[in-house]
Amino acid sequence: MERRRFVVLDRDGTIIEERVYLSSPEQLALIPGAADALRQLGEMGLGLIVVTNQSGVGRGFFDEAQLKRIHDQFNRKLEAQGVELAGIYFCPHMPEDRCVCRKPAPGLIRIAAEELDFDLASSIVIGDKACDIEMGQRVGATTFLVRTGYGAQFEQSVAADYVVDDLLAAAEIIKRLLRNERNIDL
Repeated sequence: MERRRFVVLDRDGTIIEERVYLSSPEQLALIPGAADALRQLGEMGLGLIVVTNQSGVGRGFFDEAQLKRIHDQFNRKLEAQGVELAGIYFCPHMPEDRCVCRKPAPGLIRIAAEELDFDLASSIVIGDKACDIEMGQRVGATTFLVRTGYGAQFEQSVAADYVVDDLLAAAEIIKRLLRNERNIDL
């Protein structure tokens, strides 16, 4: 039996509107079209996870209990739109901590792949920052830079496999790629 493929997504600026250190569930807003794109990816049989750097915890702006409330709200908003995430993996450390879980380090994506039993090289990584793309490249994944969030700023300096306007555009390309791979209609 073939293992399920996964799409590994950044959170801020990719799925939700970018906020500097989002610290309250009330600040959370989905980017228009993001839930539709995620639902389409799920309908293609792809698993969905989020890998996110959350140094606001390490900086003391909010604690892990508050981050859990934010992620609970995030999941509720997605579930209301017919989207289910297989998991949210976060790094609470600051860049100077040099941990193995902070993107672009591949620690969190490796943990997710082990827990959810997916092949990193066949996964798809989508994000709006250079660290997202670099993480994906380090594990051999197909990478998408979205122009939402900070993506437009990195467009010229990042060598993503695909650069697209948003998650909906990424979903369309992924659908074509899978159709060609599987030689079927999706």
